[in-house]
Amino acid sequence: MVALSISVEAWTGLTWPRWKRVVTEVEQLGFAGLYCSDHFTLAPPPTREAPELMLLLTYLADHTERIHFGQMVSPVSIRDPVLLARQAVALDDLSAGRMVLGLGAGWEESEHLMYGYELGDVPTRMKRFEEGLEVITQLFRSDTPATYAGRFFRLQDAELRLPRPKAPPILIGGSGPKRTLPLVARYADIWNGQNLTPEGFRERSAQLDGLLSDVHRHVGDVKRTYATPVVCGRTPTELEQRVRAWREGVAEWANLPLDALLDIMRNGFKGIVGSPEAVVEQIKAYGAAGVEELVGMWGNEDIEGLQLLAEEVLPHL
Repeated sequence: MVALSISVEAWTGLTWPRWKRVVTEVEQLGFAGLYCSDHFTLAPPPTREAPELMLLLTYLADHTERIHFGQMVSPVSIRDPVLLARQAVALDDLSAGRMVLGLGAGWEESEHLMYGYELGDVPTRMKRFEEGLEVITQLFRSDTPATYAGRFFRLQDAELRLPRPKAPPILIGGSGPKRTLPLVARYADIWNGQNLTPEGFRERSAQLDGLLSDVHRHVGDVKRTYATPVVCGRTPTELEQRVRAWREGVAEWANLPLDALLDIMRNGFKGIVGSPEAVVEQIKAYGAAGVEELVGMWGNEDIEGLQLLAEEVLPHL
């Protein structure tokens, strides 16, 4: 059985009315969880609306009772890890334990340049990410005040609250075998793979098993999830409705023929594309490869598409 969750891409034009509608629908329609990307913007100017993520998640925590939720993902190149840890614990408390803290190294150069954040080369990003993970896990898991001295972050007898608060699970997104998966093995409770075929996911998951053993953790200590675009429609007209947000969010996709754009989703992003029956079979293939939760990247105003998934895909998973 594969749980099906939704991830909204805020940079495609998310507004508060759209977010409130999506929160309500995802909760009521039976999806497992709701995530949101964490970017100022991805599109070139003119930029589109992207409300502040932590405010979005606070609303979600207070207006739902069942679904889990979190970032997909927050970059420590922009988000201070101490503040992230404090916010995550507060959101977990507010939601009675449903928060997932999604973390990443950062990758989008233009938004770092635009707002004055230093991204750095890949080794720099990954070193900063490792330090951020160390800071957060010490604050989450240490029974005594934490002290840490790194290149990017420092703690001196720091604590969130003693006795130690209940901390949300840490999700690390990414599929890199050399840098990301070793960090997943050391720090994560949830691994979110991306841009992989089912066979590719199986191979990376097996590699993660070995890395977990190397650090004396059990295979079952890390939940396996996968995030990818989902484009589901019964007709070409419905498929065109599903890709509307992508056309509006990525200028070079605006006038592509539908078949060409679907090929990009299917082959370039390893997305799940097709009729409800085809979508079910593709999700099941990932389930057979070890995916426990599939997170569908979704256009934020496509409520009819969510209803279609709930009616014709969810019952078969």
